Amino acid sequence: MGLKSKIILLAVAPLIVATAIISYLGFQSAQELAAQELAIYEYNLVDAKKKALKNHVGIALSAIDPILNNTELSDQEAQEQVKKVLRELRYDYDDEGYFFIYELSGVNVVHPLQPEYVGQNLWNFQDRLGNYLIQGLIKAAQSGGGYHRYIWEKPPILEYDEKLSYAILIERWNWMMGTGLYLGDIYEELEKTKAIMNENIQNSFFTVMTVVVITVVLVILLGLAINLHEHKLADRRLSEMAQRFMRLQVNERRGFSRDLHDGINQLLVSCKFRIELAGNKLRRETSHEVVQEELVKASDLIGQTISEVRQISHSLRPILLDDLGLNSALSALVDQFSERTNIQVNYCFDVRTKMADEIETTIYRLTQEALTNVEKHAFATLVTLTFEEEHQGLVFECKDNGTGMKMGASSGIGIINMRERLALIGGEFRIESQKGQGTRIYAVFPIS
Repeated sequence: MGLKSKIILLAVAPLIVATAIISYLGFQSAQELAAQELAIYEYNLVDAKKKALKNHVGIALSAIDPILNNTELSDQEAQEQVKKVLRELRYDYDDEGYFFIYELSGVNVVHPLQPEYVGQNLWNFQDRLGNYLIQGLIKAAQSGGGYHRYIWEKPPILEYDEKLSYAILIERWNWMMGTGLYLGDIYEELEKTKAIMNENIQNSFFTVMTVVVITVVLVILLGLAINLHEHKLADRRLSEMAQRFMRLQVNERRGFSRDLHDGINQLLVSCKFRIELAGNKLRRETSHEVVQEELVKASDLIGQTISEVRQISHSLRPILLDDLGLNSALSALVDQFSERTNIQVNYCFDVRTKMADEIETTIYRLTQEALTNVEKHAFATLVTLTFEEEHQGLVFECKDNGTGMKMGASSGIGIINMRERLALIGGEFRIESQKGQGTRIYAVFPIS
């Protein structure tokens, strides 16, 4: 995996993980909230049913209350009228809203929809879950009126459904009177509501996932676009640096070729001419003093040639760098500069780490170029040259008390060469100057 892919993955992976965690927690919270809302909704619906049942029983009690309070009727006559009223009394159109009566012994007295139960003792009657429903209703009635839930056949198709009943006690005859409502409609309503909530939660979750996917895609595309732009920019910079490096090489080779042609070549030609001239004079039996004079001149030319070769070799890579090290080579360069220009140089070298050859050569050339610029342009009397090893690398600083540079002078050939040499090894270069206040050259060389 490439560096760019790792960077994109590093940017996208935390986003995906964080979004997944947040989405999961949000999904769980939404489900818990939906469950709480459904429980509250169920409670409210059941509570509404309970209140309705209590109201229905109160209405039925109001309907039979005149009969119960009529002292002119015998118990048998009053009971028959109460049974008749409750058999005919309804509060719902689908025959679900009826009233029933049981004796406290469990004998059914009134059941409008299932008259076959009338007269039967249902004390031990159980629903499908083993619930003694008649006992539960009688117990609720004896407690001053109460509710009881059980399973019962729902008319008209007589399917079993959960039912909630409210029962009270008719104390005159110790009868339990009550009515009930089926809860199937509530559960159907709850299931519909739950389905709607789940659908909304899923839609929200899918919406979040869609947004996340779009965001991730946009991040990836943006990262690719940025990387592509940076890649093109880096390629352009690399191309420009390669061109500058080639230009630098061509200039150095051109100078080397000029030195060979104008210096060494001319000296060798002159030396060859003196030797040939001495040979011709020797063949003509000229005096030895004349021949000796030509050979001495040839020897002087050879000495000049050797000196020129050493100078060219030194310009390619100073031999002192290999023989004595960077500090000694820079000290010799500073001494030669001071002796040649009569400019005082405060030199400080505080570097302990051994550096690569190309770094040492660049440091030497940069120092050489900086001192050359001081000699040619600064008109300075004092130069401070320091080399210090810090955490960011070797820090080079060259300050003079000269006249400074004019605006735009920092783009000269010498400055450009120094800047390009630093760029080639990944260093940092900066120059500061004000007219009449001297010049400061600052550079950082990578040690490793």
